[in-house]
Amino acid sequence: MDRIRHRARHCAFAAAILFCASVACFGTSKDYILYVGTYTTNGSKGIYAYHYDGNTDRLSPIGLAAETENPSFLVIDSGRTHLYAVNETQKYRNESSGGLTAFAIDRKTGMLKQLDEVASRGADPCFISFDRSGKYLLVANYTGGNVAVFPVLADGRIGEASSVLDDEGVVGPNKERQEKAHAHWIQVSARNRFAYVSDLGLDRVLIYNFDATRGKLSRGQPASAKDFLSATLSPGTGPRHVVFSPDGEFMYVLGELDSTVTVFANDHGETYRAIQKISALPQGFSGKNDAAEIAVHPNGKFLYASNRGDDSIVVFAIDGGTGRLTFMQRVPTHGKAPRNFVVSPTGEHLFAANQDSGNIVEFRIDQTTGRLNAGIQVASVPSPVCLVFAPVD
Repeated sequence: MDRIRHRARHCAFAAAILFCASVACFGTSKDYILYVGTYTTNGSKGIYAYHYDGNTDRLSPIGLAAETENPSFLVIDSGRTHLYAVNETQKYRNESSGGLTAFAIDRKTGMLKQLDEVASRGADPCFISFDRSGKYLLVANYTGGNVAVFPVLADGRIGEASSVLDDEGVVGPNKERQEKAHAHWIQVSARNRFAYVSDLGLDRVLIYNFDATRGKLSRGQPASAKDFLSATLSPGTGPRHVVFSPDGEFMYVLGELDSTVTVFANDHGETYRAIQKISALPQGFSGKNDAAEIAVHPNGKFLYASNRGDDSIVVFAIDGGTGRLTFMQRVPTHGKAPRNFVVSPTGEHLFAANQDSGNIVEFRIDQTTGRLNAGIQVASVPSPVCLVFAPVD
C-alpha cells in the first residue's frame, strides 16, 4: 500500500520532466534543430530538419536529415547525441511488426546517420519514450496492442527487447476503433518505478510495474486482478496521450474518440479517480473529429490539446488547487489535421504540425494567460506528424 500511497509523489515534477524530455533540457542555448517526423506515403522520404534561431524566431530549412519509412514519432536522448524513431508499419522483414531505428546526430549540421534498426515487436508502433535512466526505450504498438522495452547500448544502438507485454481488459463500445487493445502512449513515472500506458481500445490508462535494473514490465499483484493499478475512462473515450500536473497529483488524459480531456486525481488508493471531463470541441460541433495531442505548459498553469477535424488548438487554464480545467481559447491551426505540436525550448512558442495540409504553424504563447496568437505558417513538409527540438553546437 505504501507504494500506491506515494505514487503521486513518484510522479512529482512529471510534467516538468516530460517537457524537458521533449526538448532535451537544452539550457540557455538559443539555436536548435527542429526535427520533423512524417508519414512517407505522400511524397515524404523520412525525417526532415530545420534550424530554429530563438533570438530572431526564424525557422530555416536544412533538408532531409535521414531517409526512413513512416517515422511517426521521435525521441532524443538526454545527451542529445542520438535520435530514435518508430517506423509505423505493419510488417517488418515479414514479421507482424513495425520497426525502431537509431540515428547518431551531427550537432553541427543537424544530419542523422542511421546506426541500426530492430523490430518493435508489434504492428504499427506509434509512440516511443525513454525511462528516467536513459538506458531503456519504451514503445507502444498500436495495432499490436502491446508495449515493449528495449535496452540502449553503449554506442547508441538498440538491443533486443528486454520485455514485451500485451495489454489486457474489456474493450470499449466503438466497434470500428475498439475491437481490441490498442496501446497508444507509454511513459515511466518520475522515479522510474511504474510505466503508464494509455490504451485506446480498452478505455484505460494501465499502470505497470517497471523494473529499471532489468528493463522489465509486469502487472500489479495479485496477477488475477487485471484492473489493478489503472485509471478507467468512460466507455468510448479512446485514451490517446497523457500528461501530468507538475506536482503529480493530477493526470490529464486526451480522449481521441470523443475529443475530451478527462482529469484524474490521485486519492492515494489503488486507482485514479476521475473528477472532470471537458470537451475540446466548440459547442454544437457535429463533424468528425479525432483529438491528437495534449501538453501542459512548463509553468503548469495551462493545458493545450489539438483537434483533427475542427483543426484547432484548444487552451485550458489549470486550477492549481483542484486540478480542474477552464476553457480559455480555441484557435485554428491554418491547416488540416494538426496531429502533433510542441512547445519551444524557451516556452514562448507552440509549433503545430498539420498532417494533411503539409505545413507547420508557429504560435506565440502569452506567458501570463497561456493564450496563443493568430499563428503564422513557418514551414512546408509532406505529412508532418511529430516535432522535436535538439540544440546546435
